[in-house]
Amino acid sequence: MIKALYLVYQIFIALPIMLAVTILVALLTMIGSIFNDRFWGYWPGMIWGRLFYIIFLIPIHVHGRENIKKGQSYVIAANHQSYWDAFLMYGFIGVKFKWVMKKELGKIPFVGWACYMAGHIFIERSSRVKSMESIRKAESKLKDGMSVVIFPEGTRTSDGKMARFKRGAFMISQELSLPILPVTIDGNYDVMSRHAWHVTWHPVHMTIHEPIMPRTDIGSTEQEQAQAMNETALQVSEIIQKTLDKGY
Repeated sequence: MIKALYLVYQIFIALPIMLAVTILVALLTMIGSIFNDRFWGYWPGMIWGRLFYIIFLIPIHVHGRENIKKGQSYVIAANHQSYWDAFLMYGFIGVKFKWVMKKELGKIPFVGWACYMAGHIFIERSSRVKSMESIRKAESKLKDGMSVVIFPEGTRTSDGKMARFKRGAFMISQELSLPILPVTIDGNYDVMSRHAWHVTWHPVHMTIHEPIMPRTDIGSTEQEQAQAMNETALQVSEIIQKTLDKGY
C-alpha cells in the first residue's frame, strides 16, 4: 500500500514539480552563466540537486566532509550507480566543480544547453587527443577551489556492481597536478537503476575519502605512465569498493 501511494505521489506530484524546477534552473543557469559561470554554474544546480532528494523524500547521509580542504581543487572520482548520481553530486558534495561529460549530452534540451553555458567540459570519448585538448582548454577554470567531477567507470552500472575504472580521471590528475578525491555513492542504484522507470524509496550514503596526491615517481615512457595511472585507478577503485562492501 505504501509503495503504491509513493508511486502515485512521485508521478502526479514530485515529477511535475521537478520537471518545472529543472526547466527553471536550466534557464537561470544559461542566462546567469553569461555573466559569471563560477556562481551560476554551481548554485542553481546545487539547489536543483537537493530538491530532487527532498521532493522525492529520499534520505541522504554524507560522510567525510572533513576530507575536503577549502580552496583546493580536486579531480573528484566517484562510482556511477544511477542518473541520480548527478543530483547527489550537485546537491551534496559541497565543492564547486565542472563536469567531464561526453559531447552528446550537450544536445539534451535545457539541461545539456545549461551545462554548455556553465562551462562544463565536453569530450569526445572516441579520441584521447581531442579529450585532453578539451581538458587543457578548461585548465584555467580549475583553480581556487573549482574542481572537476568524472565517473571513471564511464557509464552507469547495469547490475549494481562497480565496473573497472578507466584511466581518464587519473590522466587529468597527472596532467593538471590535482589531487584525486575518491567518493563512494551507495544507494542510488536502489533508488533508480538504469533498468527502472520509476523511483524506489531507499536511503543514500555518500562517503568522501581522503584525497590522493598526484604521483611524482612516474617514468618518462608512455608504458610507465600508463602503468602508473592503472595503479592509481586500482587504488581508488579499491577504496570505493571497500566502502560499498562494508555498507551502512
